[in-house]
Amino acid sequence: MKVSARNSIKGKVLDVKEGAVMAKVTLDIGNGNIISSVITTDSVKELDIKKGDEVVAIIKSTEVIIGK
Repeated sequence: MKVSARNSIKGKVLDVKEGAVMAKVTLDIGNGNIISSVITTDSVKELDIKKGDEVVAIIKSTEVIIGK
């Protein structure tokens, strides 16, 4: 996966809470650090994000984007 953002953090999905339109994805990025991102429920389904998956949090400005 190639992206233009320079800040990416690998992590493991701890939890996915899906709503009607948006979903909260919580990641364990190691050393007791946890981060969360709110993305569309459609993106969760398209990327097939589920608990235990290894993903990458891509941080650009004020957004945290999840890539798999």
